[in-house]
Amino acid sequence: MVVTTESPIRVFLVDDHRATLWGLERLIDSAAGRMRLVGSATSMAELLSSPESREADVIVLDLDLGGLDSSTSLANLQRTINARILVLTGARDLDVHRRAVLAGARGVVRKEEPVDVLLRAIEKVHEGDVWVNRALIGDIMDILTGARPADDEHSVRIASLTPKEHEVIAAVVRHRGAKSLIIAEGLGISEHTLRNHLTVIYHKLELHGRLELYVYAKEHGLGAADQ
Repeated sequence: MVVTTESPIRVFLVDDHRATLWGLERLIDSAAGRMRLVGSATSMAELLSSPESREADVIVLDLDLGGLDSSTSLANLQRTINARILVLTGARDLDVHRRAVLAGARGVVRKEEPVDVLLRAIEKVHEGDVWVNRALIGDIMDILTGARPADDEHSVRIASLTPKEHEVIAAVVRHRGAKSLIIAEGLGISEHTLRNHLTVIYHKLELHGRLELYVYAKEHGLGAADQ
């Protein structure tokens, strides 16, 4: 009989879809002995306010929380929590994966991957490795070491935008001067959700309102600015 004193990896889960969260909780429970679920949350705010998150070794974080890109909150998250971050995403776009890692995630797993891949990724990230698509490894290392020149300032900002944020910008350009309600209805979202999207967009592009966003979009060819 082999006796091990190695402690299980303490895992905290974050996903805004409760059915998905339930499945992830069962998955971690199935790896008892190797891993231990310490808590879960359905939003970034809930994660940050959870005492259990401070106990975690690895946080498995859905990249799309309520339509907002979680990678924009990684810097703040890492200032308050010591755990390593492993991102879950449905996106296949390698630029999305790259942004998450450069923002501080230690790994990216696509939601379509087999469950054993996620468990393996948790273990490797906990060990201090980076878990990303092979096509990204050299690219990311070049950026981090300065071997590849950084993109210009505006290109970096624009590259951080999600497809949904591009859609919001396009709507702002199409409905120049319109009330928020009209823009929100055109996007099929609430005014509150629209405000949340715009707040993130302003932060990413370092802008201060819809007028500046419209001018910026025209200057840089964003959304439907050419219409």
